[in-house]
Amino acid sequence: MTTPVCTSASAVADPAGQTRRLRAAGGTPTYPSFSSYVRARQPVLLRTARSLTANPSDAEDLLQTALAKTYVAWERIEDHRALDGYVRRALLNTRTSQWRKRRVDEYVCDELPEPDPAPGADDPAERQALHDAMWRAITKLPARQRAMVVLRYYEDLSEAQTAEVLGVSVGTVKSAVSRALGKLREDPELVLVR
Repeated sequence: MTTPVCTSASAVADPAGQTRRLRAAGGTPTYPSFSSYVRARQPVLLRTARSLTANPSDAEDLLQTALAKTYVAWERIEDHRALDGYVRRALLNTRTSQWRKRRVDEYVCDELPEPDPAPGADDPAERQALHDAMWRAITKLPARQRAMVVLRYYEDLSEAQTAEVLGVSVGTVKSAVSRALGKLREDPELVLVR
């Protein structure tokens, strides 16, 4: 008399043929042993998935995909003691497939295409030139006006705070800043930049 070494999962989980009847009726079989396996081994398998991807969310998605593949093949897996190996192989195969799908084809060309500048993004060199021109124009202002412009617009102080720092009235700050801005608008170096 011969004793079977491995019993199929379908014979153990579904001795009465319930799986075949469900499939014939268009339903999905349920495997309580699969649910208990996932609950028991999910943390270990998730660590394996995290070692295959850089992003924890991608690792969770990878594990879900591998477990879905395992669920579909649950009846065909004869040795349930080797389930971890099966799921790990599914993880690796799924990750390899994802990696291959993301492959970008490279083409040889004589000239590298330059990307179009993004709308609203100005050239850093032009921005630096404007910055330098503005500071040169500010240094041409009288010391008192220069101090008020710097405190108001570079230090972002209010008119009252600027008046308090300089020990003058708010009206003096308003009029001096107005005159300074008028001089800056007329500066020939800044007119060329605009």
